[in-house]
Amino acid sequence: MKKLFYIGIAAIILYEIAKVYFIMPMPGSQQMNSIDLAYFLHSWRWFFRIFFWVLILSGAISVFKAKRKWLPALVLLIAAGITYATNFEMAADTMFYQPNEVILHHAAQNKVEDNRLVIGVEANGEAKAYPIQYIGYHHQVQDILGGKPIIVTYCTVCRTGRVFEPLVNGQKDAFRLVGMDHFNAMFEDQTTGSWWRQANGEAIAGPLKGKFLPELPITQTSLAQWLRLHPDSKIMQPDPAYQVKYDSMSRYETGKGRSALTLTDTTSWKDKSWVVGIKVGQASKAFDWNRLKKERIINTSVGSRPIAVVLSEDDKSIFAFDRVTQTNTFSVNHDTLFLKNSAYNFLGKSVSGSATDLKPVNAYQEFWHSWRTFNPKTERY
Repeated sequence: MKKLFYIGIAAIILYEIAKVYFIMPMPGSQQMNSIDLAYFLHSWRWFFRIFFWVLILSGAISVFKAKRKWLPALVLLIAAGITYATNFEMAADTMFYQPNEVILHHAAQNKVEDNRLVIGVEANGEAKAYPIQYIGYHHQVQDILGGKPIIVTYCTVCRTGRVFEPLVNGQKDAFRLVGMDHFNAMFEDQTTGSWWRQANGEAIAGPLKGKFLPELPITQTSLAQWLRLHPDSKIMQPDPAYQVKYDSMSRYETGKGRSALTLTDTTSWKDKSWVVGIKVGQASKAFDWNRLKKERIINTSVGSRPIAVVLSEDDKSIFAFDRVTQTNTFSVNHDTLFLKNSAYNFLGKSVSGSATDLKPVNAYQEFWHSWRTFNPKTERY
């Protein structure tokens, strides 16, 4: 019976550590294709826990009758401590909280510095901007835009900002941060318990595996640039309860954060080098940030689709547009796009008369390791 006690202790310790190891950034864990195992351990957690604790209790009487009662008491305390730490101190949703209230102001009342990076999104005539400094800590912010629910997400380890409609089987659902897979944040929906990848809104484990959340087009830009294009936009304001957390994120957007997981490689095509990723259908292409800063605008194709990628004068705001034909070559000057005798702003709107407006294309800034992981057939530019 004594063996049952120590077998149970060893098993519960290994189980609780393994359950966290596969979904948190621990040595080696994020390089594995272990999401199915991680989801299995999570789904059967109460079975494993009950079984292992039954073993512990079955042998407890025998071990505590022995003279050296301190030894079983010590290992029992260790097991309890590890269980508590892995389920509370190390759980993703107890490390990063959602804001108590999503506070949004128009430009006149705004307190966010205009050089801050934001994820801008527009729907049904309403525009809102969410500073990366804030959503980078929260990982997700749920809001209403243009009359429909949205979930604004950001993964600092991948440098990926995405906005989705939080619809599961067509119904609005709540999500919690559950961990990460290949360094990308994962969310669990409340209804089915499926796990969803932040980088593309795909369910990668659970009953809805293979499904996707509806995604909204976004713009990553400085707040100043966003307000020039959307002067009536609202801007997310800081929640006072998390000011210390926001302060710790103040250097992140420049690539000078203190964490090894988020520190930027300044040379090109390293794991944490910045790229601009564009996906058109099944085709995808990554653009080196350093080259984009040098050339300012790139006329190319993604798959068979002619694309123009442009970086604004603030060296922060990125935009992409459909060129329609391979012969259309755009240039840029003082944040205005030019094609032959036509001029356009960064919304793709003609500012020179009757020219047809341009069609924007989603462009994402992120770390190279993230883009190539989730777009394994990507081309490089």
